[in-house]
Amino acid sequence: QVQLVESGGGLVQAGGSLRLSCAASGRTFSSYNMGWFRQAPGKEREFVAAIKWSSGSTKYADSVKGRFTISRDNAKNTVYLQMNSLKPEDTAVYYCAAAPLYYDMGSLSRRNAYSYWGQGTQVTVSS
Repeated sequence: QVQLVESGGGLVQAGGSLRLSCAASGRTFSSYNMGWFRQAPGKEREFVAAIKWSSGSTKYADSVKGRFTISRDNAKNTVYLQMNSLKPEDTAVYYCAAAPLYYDMGSLSRRNAYSYWGQGTQVTVSS
């Protein structure tokens, strides 16, 4: 079992920045690839970013590419999402999730690749 707890959400003006954190506990953090998803009211949960444990390679949704950066600190069992140049359309509940290592990068944009999910943290961007 892996427990994931997100933090760092809040209210920010358009153009501002936030850094989300996801702290993992339980099974070895380094045994999983990690991802961030988000869900806006009335919409499906959508992929935001993912990072592979083995290579550190990353993948982003087109809507956040160039603005968001995913990173991880294995020593701290924590994955981060740095969000810059925020837009009102980034408003959503943001979730971190853990996927088994056997999934390739192409699969990490799919929700069903992930075995564990956090409870989410609200990000609200005002115009």
